[in-house]
Amino acid sequence: MRLAPTLARVLTTVIPYRGDAKRRLPSELRAAAAVAMLGDVVAAALAVGRVVVVTDDSVVVPPGVEVVADPGEGLSAAVAAGLERVEGHALVVNADVPCATTVALERLAAAGLALVEAADGTTNALSLPDPSLFAPLYGPGSAARFRAHAGFATVAIPELEADVDTGEDLERLAPRGGPRTRALVAVHA
Repeated sequence: MRLAPTLARVLTTVIPYRGDAKRRLPSELRAAAAVAMLGDVVAAALAVGRVVVVTDDSVVVPPGVEVVADPGEGLSAAVAAGLERVEGHALVVNADVPCATTVALERLAAAGLALVEAADGTTNALSLPDPSLFAPLYGPGSAARFRAHAGFATVAIPELEADVDTGEDLERLAPRGGPRTRALVAVHA
């Protein structure tokens, strides 16, 4: 399903990114894996609209996106900083979901007020038809808090449910991941 052209124009994807956040990945892969996954998420998001990356390291951000300085106060503050730049429908997608696709993002947007929950109960992605519905609820068990806060529906989108926290996650997801993530894992295999 392709988004209607008018929706694609007003849809903005906010991607919070901290290169040092993947501390459970092997040290020799940590930085490169974070950059590869960010690139794959950005590529998928650019196909559905505007992209805002909130980061402390603008050098690694792919071209074609707006960069917002990370306020350095955690994930919720980073997302809030990105959403301040958004009018209209917003998606918030974590940078560690290497299987993200344009179709998956379109499905999330079409779901309205919705979230994609990770296996551990955290939140990998949000769809916010009205960015003012965002609340700083990230952390362990955040998906349940978002549902309770504003009635977010939970949507099952496998490409967005699968996140990378460990080296094992990276190896398991790489075959389904975007081209940058696949290439990185192939080089280090």
